[in-house]
Amino acid sequence: MTDNEQVKRPNANYKLSNENVNTDGELTFYYNRERRLEKAPQAVRDLYDENKRNNKSGLIKVLVADKPRALVFFTILIMTGVILILSLSNKIGDSYSLDGNKLEINGIKYEGMTVLAIRKTRKNIENAYSGVIDIAVSPVAQEGEKIQVFYHRVFFSMENEEDYRFTVPFDSPELLIVLQTDKNTLKIKYKPE
Repeated sequence: MTDNEQVKRPNANYKLSNENVNTDGELTFYYNRERRLEKAPQAVRDLYDENKRNNKSGLIKVLVADKPRALVFFTILIMTGVILILSLSNKIGDSYSLDGNKLEINGIKYEGMTVLAIRKTRKNIENAYSGVIDIAVSPVAQEGEKIQVFYHRVFFSMENEEDYRFTVPFDSPELLIVLQTDKNTLKIKYKPE
């Protein structure tokens, strides 16, 4: 080959240039949003509608915008309310109230005995009881079964928090604990771990 001869490409017969170019040199597009939205479902048209999209402002409106969101939102509200009510009425957890003191009771079984721990926290600083507490612990007995009762005495002082630990000489799946002050009595059925 000589320099004067031009090299021919193998696809010389194919038109490789874009014929869809205007005289201005710009491409012609066949996409038309309005024509596409005419055939789209109503939900898609609502997404593109500015008036409907901007009407849902505010946190509550967004949370209850449709049925699944509203169902989840109201379920969370109801569960939060139930948990709040149960926790305020001391039905959740192992905390009890005795004469202005909050008592948390924990117990574990260990080699035929049960170790009980009582944590006292003063809820009402001015009116909380301080003084002698008599404690009686027994296993929950079946009919005709002999009952063992263990007695213990602690002294609640004016401290805001106190811990008391003692060992009960039996392990039972469920214990009956009675705490008694000068004025009030608290009866608890407790299942140690």
